Amino acid sequence: MRRIKLDQIDRRILQNLQAEGRITNVELARRAGISAPPCLRRVRALEEARIIRGYHAHLAPEALGYGVTVFAHVGLASQAEADLKAFEELVATWPEVREAHMLTGETDFLLKIVAPDWDSYQRFLSAKLTSAPNVSQVKSALTLRVSKDEPGIPIGAHSAFISAETSDN
Repeated sequence: MRRIKLDQIDRRILQNLQAEGRITNVELARRAGISAPPCLRRVRALEEARIIRGYHAHLAPEALGYGVTVFAHVGLASQAEADLKAFEELVATWPEVREAHMLTGETDFLLKIVAPDWDSYQRFLSAKLTSAPNVSQVKSALTLRVSKDEPGIPIGAHSAFISAETSDN
């Protein structure tokens, strides 16, 4: 990873894009305090540095028939690197799993899973998750309500440096 120095303008661009991904370049430039052409160059540079990884809509799961969100704490029988990778690759194929985090401690992975209802989650749990190779235990925590749902990261003045992955592709 290489470190990229971000100035105040870059941080304003990132804050505005994170809050409103569909903002026009002209409006983004106005909010950042620069003209449109250099703003677009900065956005492209942030994309190339993989600081900006993409743009997407923030959807309401319940409006689309996903009334249940479950956090599954998954324990694996083996934590050998090949077994961890195999589990990660399998999880990546399951559309119900929206996030997968490898953790330290008792839980090997924390999965955020969405389902239309509790019965659908239980079917997913039985048919896919608990029957997956190397899975030794699963503890499910059903979300009762969401009190904060803020995507992204906090972008403050203290984040003068941000690490970005470099790619030779």
